[in-house]
Amino acid sequence: MIFAPTSANESPKMLKIWSMKQQQQKNEAASGQSKKKKVTAAQLRVQKDLSELALPATMSTHFPNPDDILNFTLTLQPDEGLYKSGLFTFTFTISQSFPHEPPKVKCKEKIYHPNIDLEGNVCLNILREDWKPVLNLNAVVVGLQFLFLEPNASDPLNKEAANDLMTDRDRFRRNVRTSMGGGTVMKESFDRVIQ
Repeated sequence: MIFAPTSANESPKMLKIWSMKQQQQKNEAASGQSKKKKVTAAQLRVQKDLSELALPATMSTHFPNPDDILNFTLTLQPDEGLYKSGLFTFTFTISQSFPHEPPKVKCKEKIYHPNIDLEGNVCLNILREDWKPVLNLNAVVVGLQFLFLEPNASDPLNKEAANDLMTDRDRFRRNVRTSMGGGTVMKESFDRVIQ
């Protein structure tokens, strides 16, 4: 088969490749083969971040759908601090705009914490205004771990818990233990998270 260039920039070799690609697509369509899914930039970045993630024994990830790396859970079990022996699960939902937008992270359990509200929203500055595309999933994981070691009363989502932490640390400690056992604090029932 002889191809003549149709413009100065096209070569016969390019036209032959184009024809071969078209023939391959026709053959795939005729045989019912589906095209491979394209991997997005967000998926590539998440794949890279996950491959570099070195989780301690107190944390693990779970992918409900192994083909979807943009939605997963992180389980965290602090081995020190006020939340020691609790088991906390966070859902990560990552958009196609990642890393230009931060992941959406929510706590699945209802817990008593100044930086996690009763709906599971997490107050972590790098998940909001301080997010930068150079940050990775490891930074988020470390941030979550730090929230359980050092709750921050100065930037709260749960104002009652923050007030207890600032004004009466002993009461805060009791309320954390009560809530982790599935008890009620300030007329609010909490999920049992103690293992």
